Amino acid sequence: EHPSDSPLDALAEIITRVSKRGGAIVMPAFAVGRTQLLMYYLRQLEDWDRIPNLPVYVDSPMAVRVTDLYVRHKEDHDLEFSREASNGNHDPLNCHEFHLTRSAEESKQINKMSMPCIIISASGMATGGRVLHHLARRLPDSRNAVLLAGFQAEGTRGRSLAEGAKTLRIHGEDVPVKAEIIPLHQFSAHAGRSELLRWMSGLPEAPQQTYLVHGEPAA
Repeated sequence: EHPSDSPLDALAEIITRVSKRGGAIVMPAFAVGRTQLLMYYLRQLEDWDRIPNLPVYVDSPMAVRVTDLYVRHKEDHDLEFSREASNGNHDPLNCHEFHLTRSAEESKQINKMSMPCIIISASGMATGGRVLHHLARRLPDSRNAVLLAGFQAEGTRGRSLAEGAKTLRIHGEDVPVKAEIIPLHQFSAHAGRSELLRWMSGLPEAPQQTYLVHGEPAA
């Protein structure tokens, strides 16, 4: 069952708390949809002065290309997003200090950052991709945090972190996990228990299926 509290409230509390202790926040995020949702929420929280204006790095070539598509295809925006985009003040997917890292060299430069920052990188379950480099760099420091913004399938590194792993195998090495690990199930795109039951209760009764067994009908 998904938590019922606001994902915006949870996100604001985490970012404020971790930044005050000088830590960085790594968000493994799916490149399509989840990354853009996080960017949208971060911009809202900044505009409402609920979080500090931190450097935000989106480090996923696919996420960068998808974000370009979101901005380009205005005909597919919902009313609220279109209203914010048309007021002339800002791009709703653009935080105040925002960096889209396209090249591998730009990605490596992020790991030289020693000040509080937010790193959004794929893959969402930490099964591969650039996020592994950021996890290897940030996990050993207790000031940092890893925010798991989505369902973590069994057998993935994200699931291991969510279940309290003390080390994580990355690029052939066991990396100590001292950073704070925070699952945010509010961001999961999967239906929770009550949502599944509600959906199933609204379905019509399945028709009786009839099959032929040795040429005779059998229910």
